[in-house]
Amino acid sequence: MKSGITGGMKPPIYVRKLTKKEKLVLRAGVRSKDPFVIRRSQVVLASERGEKAIDIAKVLGCDDETVRNVIKGFNQSGIAILKEGSRRPHTTQAAFSSESVEQLKEILHQSPRNFGKATSLWTLELAAEISYENELIQERVSGETIRATLKRFGMKWTRAKHWITSPDPDYERKKNDATV
Repeated sequence: MKSGITGGMKPPIYVRKLTKKEKLVLRAGVRSKDPFVIRRSQVVLASERGEKAIDIAKVLGCDDETVRNVIKGFNQSGIAILKEGSRRPHTTQAAFSSESVEQLKEILHQSPRNFGKATSLWTLELAAEISYENELIQERVSGETIRATLKRFGMKWTRAKHWITSPDPDYERKKNDATV
């Protein structure tokens, strides 16, 4: 019979051996006013005592994967893990390729009715919907993504204005007679 971890369980992870200076900083971190520093200090010190990530997570009321991330981060960066970084993604991936943006432009120069929609006015959400339906993009995006994409390619989105029109063939004549 083979020994080892089976069935998707993760092997225990612990912090590396702490230096005296790191222990002092972490002990001070537990008394910090910043909850971020307190939590991370608690995780590292508990791991150093030999506690498993899942047990630390239960005591601190967080996810065990969060604990593992802190431990991995400490093992790589040391006490720098106590400084909160930006939560912004490091990179963004464009939803539209330059080729699909050209196709989007062509679509936006047509009426939404050509695509089976009940309106003749484009909205960002409608452009997102039709872009997905016509397979310009792999997954559904928001109207804000459409706006940002157009901006990235030097175009500006302006909201459509509603004009009063009528199917009456004499509409123009009647309208002009009424304003005279």
